[in-house]
Amino acid sequence: MVAHSLAPRLTDMIEAIEVVRANTENVTLEAFEADRDKRWLVERAVEIISEASRHLSDELKARHPDIPWQQVAGVGNVLRHDYARVAPQVIWAVAHEHLQELDKVCRDELEREKKQEQQRERER
Repeated sequence: MVAHSLAPRLTDMIEAIEVVRANTENVTLEAFEADRDKRWLVERAVEIISEASRHLSDELKARHPDIPWQQVAGVGNVLRHDYARVAPQVIWAVAHEHLQELDKVCRDELEREKKQEQQRERER
């Protein structure tokens, strides 16, 4: 059986986290609330994180039980289907309190994935 690479999904998550950081770093909550374009951009990045997380393997998720994977996946449903009720403070909290550990996990797993792919190449 050929192993399916998780690298594209992990890369999508890392890039989306970088977008969130770039658009919330050194920005006050009040400024974030007032900037609709910035909020929409950050919300879209969080949706991408959520969707990409749904495609990660159970094995990867089991290696990182401290990440609330169900919530990571679920936030995308809220943003897609209940967007009118999403408070800017919630997205702000996600950006400032919840993505740092997820970013570290994604980067560590991407490195692991690259090493595994290199190993598979050497075995061919």
